Amino acid sequence: MKKTSTYLLFFFFLFVHSVNAQSKTDNGINGNFTNTPFSQFVKEIESQSPYYFYYDAVQLDSFKVTLQVTNLPIQKVLEQVFSDTEFKFSIDAQKRIYIAQDRLIITRLPAGLFDSTPNEQTDVTAYDIPDEEREERLLSASENKLYEIGIKTYKLKEGNATISGYVRNAKTGEQIIGAAVYLESPQIGVVTDALGHYSITVPKGKHLLRIKNIGMRDTRRQVMVYSDGKLDIEMLESVVALKEVKVQADRDVNVTGTQMGLEKLSIKTMKQIPTAFGETDLLRVVLTLPGVKSVGESSTGLNVRGGSTSQNLILFDDATVYNPAHLFGFFSAFNPDVIKDVELYKSNIPSKFGGRLSSVLDITGRDGNKKKFVGSGGLGLITSRLAVEGPIVKDKSSFLLGGRSTYSNWVLKALENPNFNKSSASFYDINAHISHEINEKNSVYLTAYLSNDRFRLFGDTLYTYRNILGSLKWKHTFNTKLFGVFSGAYSQYQYAIRGEQTPTTAFDLNFAIYQANLKADFTYLLTDKHTLEFGASTIRYKLSPGSYIPYGEGSLVIPDIMPNEQAQESAIHIGDKFEVSPRLLITAGIRFSVFNYLGPKTVNTYAAGYPIETGYMTGTKTYEAGKIIKTYGGPEYRLSARYMLSADMSLKASYNTLRQYIHLITNTTVVSPTDIWKLSDSYLKPQLGSQYSLGLYKNLRGSTIEVSVEGYYKDIRNFLDYKNGDSLILNHHIETAVINTRGKAYGVEVMVKKMSGKLNGWVSYTYSRSLLRAEDRSSSDAPNDGNYYPSNYDKPHDFTLIGNYKFSHRFSTSLNFTYSTGRPYTPPIGKYILEGTERVFYAERNKYRIPDYYRVDFSMNIEGNHKVKKLAHSSWTLAVYNVLGRKNPYSVYFITKGGSVNGYQLSIFGRPIPTVTYNFRF
Repeated sequence: MKKTSTYLLFFFFLFVHSVNAQSKTDNGINGNFTNTPFSQFVKEIESQSPYYFYYDAVQLDSFKVTLQVTNLPIQKVLEQVFSDTEFKFSIDAQKRIYIAQDRLIITRLPAGLFDSTPNEQTDVTAYDIPDEEREERLLSASENKLYEIGIKTYKLKEGNATISGYVRNAKTGEQIIGAAVYLESPQIGVVTDALGHYSITVPKGKHLLRIKNIGMRDTRRQVMVYSDGKLDIEMLESVVALKEVKVQADRDVNVTGTQMGLEKLSIKTMKQIPTAFGETDLLRVVLTLPGVKSVGESSTGLNVRGGSTSQNLILFDDATVYNPAHLFGFFSAFNPDVIKDVELYKSNIPSKFGGRLSSVLDITGRDGNKKKFVGSGGLGLITSRLAVEGPIVKDKSSFLLGGRSTYSNWVLKALENPNFNKSSASFYDINAHISHEINEKNSVYLTAYLSNDRFRLFGDTLYTYRNILGSLKWKHTFNTKLFGVFSGAYSQYQYAIRGEQTPTTAFDLNFAIYQANLKADFTYLLTDKHTLEFGASTIRYKLSPGSYIPYGEGSLVIPDIMPNEQAQESAIHIGDKFEVSPRLLITAGIRFSVFNYLGPKTVNTYAAGYPIETGYMTGTKTYEAGKIIKTYGGPEYRLSARYMLSADMSLKASYNTLRQYIHLITNTTVVSPTDIWKLSDSYLKPQLGSQYSLGLYKNLRGSTIEVSVEGYYKDIRNFLDYKNGDSLILNHHIETAVINTRGKAYGVEVMVKKMSGKLNGWVSYTYSRSLLRAEDRSSSDAPNDGNYYPSNYDKPHDFTLIGNYKFSHRFSTSLNFTYSTGRPYTPPIGKYILEGTERVFYAERNKYRIPDYYRVDFSMNIEGNHKVKKLAHSSWTLAVYNVLGRKNPYSVYFITKGGSVNGYQLSIFGRPIPTVTYNFRF
C-alpha cells in the first residue's frame, strides 16, 4: 500500500509539472523592456517560459531591446525584436531558440526526405565547401555551442572546478604552446605548456572562456561547469588585417606572471629578422635580445648576463645540444622549418631545470600536420632545406621529416685566391619527429636529430664534427588536476681533426662526449591558489677527453690517448606557485642535486699543503669501474615574487642559486670544435652561481606595447680560467693548467616591444659588466696580481633595434641595427731579455679593447598571391647583411717580423652581403 501511494504521488507531481509547463507556453510572453541589454532580455524570457536561447554573445553584446508585450507568443515577440535587423532566429521542437547573423539555421529536415525508394533518383545540388570556409563554420559552431563540463546536476553546487585539455591548430592538429586560456570575470588565466596542455580552475557555473595565441585567431568557448572535466580547443591561423593587433596571446603575462628574464620567440617572429646568408637563424635572433651577446661576428656562442658560452643549457625537445652551430658559427644547427618556438630563461630558472649557471634555451620542435600531407622548404645561394609532414593516423598521429644542406664549395672554388679555392666546407642536418595520441590521457613523442660538419681550410687540416640527439616523451594525464611528463634523451657530440699535409706527421685528433638522461616532471593543481610542480631526473656522462693517433702507414706520430671519464648526476625538485592575493603572487622552489665522479680512473696525487703543480706530484691512485671517486651536491633555491602596482604595471623580484658539474676547457674566445668538456673531479670543483634580479614591467595602449626595466647581480665561483703558457689539449694533468676564479656580473636591461599593426619590433639597451679574479689571489699564476679583470665577453654597452613594416599582405620590410662595445683583449706592450732570449711582455689580462661593433641589416619579404587553390605557395626574401660595409674587427692578433711586433685586425664580413632566398609551401 505504501509503495502504491508513492507511485501515485510521483505521477501527481509529474502531471502538475507538465500542466504548469504547458500553461507557460499557452499564456505567452509578458514584459516591459526599455533599452534592455539582450542578455538580460534572454534571462527574463527563459525565466517565464520553457525556451532556451543559443547565440553568439559577442555579436549581440551591444544589442538593446525596447518592447512591451502581453501574452504574446514567442514567435511574435522575436519577430518584433529582430524586425529590420541582420539577425535571424529559428525554434526547434525542443523549444530551443537559435539566433544567427545574416543566416537562418534550419532545424528540420525537408519533408519526404526519406520517402523515396532506393531506385528513385533525387536531384541534388552539390556545393563543394572550401577547407577554409568549412573550418570557419566549425569554429563558429564551436563558439556558439554551450559545453557542459563535468557531471551535470540539476542543482549547481558552490565551489570551484578544474577544466583541462589541449589547445590545437585546427588546420594541422599540432598542439599550441603558450596559448592564453582565461576568463575576463573573474580574472583567471593560464598558459598552455610545452605540449599544448592547460588546466584552469574556475568557479562552477556558466562562463565565457577566451583563448588567444600568437599568429592564431582569437576564439572562445561557452562553458557550463558542473565539476572537473576535459575540454579540447582548436584554433585557426589568423590572416591579420594591417591595423589589427598581431600578438594578443598572454599579452599580460609579462606583467602578471612571476617569471623574470624570460624571452619567448615564435618561428614567425624569427623569420622576419634578416641574417647573414638569407636563412632564418635561431641563435642570431636570440642574440638580438637584451642581456645576450657574442664575442664576434661569426660566433653563435651565447654569453648571457655575463656568463660564458659553456654556462648555457641548450635543449632541443629535451635533448642537450653541446655544439649548436655549423661551420664555426656561421650557421645555426637548427632547421627553421621544424621549429615551433623558443624560450630563453635568463633568471629565475624553473626548478625543473639545472646543470648550468647562466641560462636555459629551450627549443621545441613541431609535431607535424595531423590532417593532411604538406611540405615546405627554401632555396638559397649557399644552403637549401626541405621539410615534409603529414598524418600517420588522421587526427591521432603524425610525422615530420626535415633536411638541410649546403653547397658552399662552389663559392669557394670560384674565388681567385688560391688559399680559398683549395678549401672546402659543407654540412647537413636531418630531423625526424613522430607524435601519437594513444587516447585522451596518453600521448607519446619521438624526436631524432643528426648533424655533420666537414671543412678543410687552405687544403691542409680537415675538421669534422657531429651532433646526434634522440628523445622519447610520454605525457600522461592522471586527472584534471594532475598530469606528468616522462622522458628519456640521448646526446652525443664528437669532433675529429686530421692533419695529412706531411705524411710523416699525419695525425688524427678525436674527442667525444656521450650523455643519457631520464626524468619525470609532474604538475598538480592543489587548489585554485596553489600549483605544485615536482619531479626527478638523472644524467649519465661519458667523456672521451682526446686521442692523438697516427694517420697513414708513413706517420711517425706517437699515440697519446686520454683515459675516459664517467659520472652520474641526479636531482629532485619541487616548486609551488602561490597566489597570496590578487596583487601578490609568489613562486618558490628547491632543487637538490648530487654528482658522483666514477671509476675506472687513475687519479694523480699531490703533496698536501702545496700548489697543485706537476713538481709536487707524488703518484697516482687507481679506482675500479663504478667506484665513487668524488661526490658533490647540495640544494639550489628558486624564489620569485610579483606585486601588481596597477592593472598594467607590476614589480618583480627573484633569487636563485645553481650548480654546474661540467666545465668547458678553452683558451679561445669563441665556441670552437676543439674545445674540451671536463667533468668535476677530485680537484676541479663544480661551478656555483647565484643571481638577484629586480624588475619593473608596464604595458601601454591596451597591452600592445610592453616596457620593462630589469636589473641583476650575479656571483660565480669555481669558474675555470687558463694559466699563461699551459697547454689544454691532451693534458694528462689538466688540474695543473687551470685556475679557479671568482666572478661577478651585473647590469641593467631596458626593452620596449611593440608587436602590433603595420610597424612592429623591439628596441633594447643593456649595460652590463662581467669580471673575474683568481680564487687564490696570492698565487703566482693569478692574472692581474689577483685583482678583478674583464672576462673575454665583457661588453658594457649593447643597443639593438629590430623593426618590421608591413606594407601589405604580400610585401614587408625588416631593419636590424646593433651596436656594442668592443670585447677586451691582451696585447704585447714590450720586449725583454731573459737568459739571453728575447721575450714578449704582455699587458694586464684583457686591459684593452678592440674597436666598437655596429652593423645594419635590411631585408624585403615578397609573398606570392594568396589564392587558396594553388599547387604551392611561395615567397622571396631579399636581404643585405652589413648594409654599410663596416669592417667590424673579429679579433686583433700580433706577429713578430723583422725584430718588431706588428698588430693586425681581422674582419669576417668587411662588405655588404646580398642574399636571395626562395621559400615555398605545398
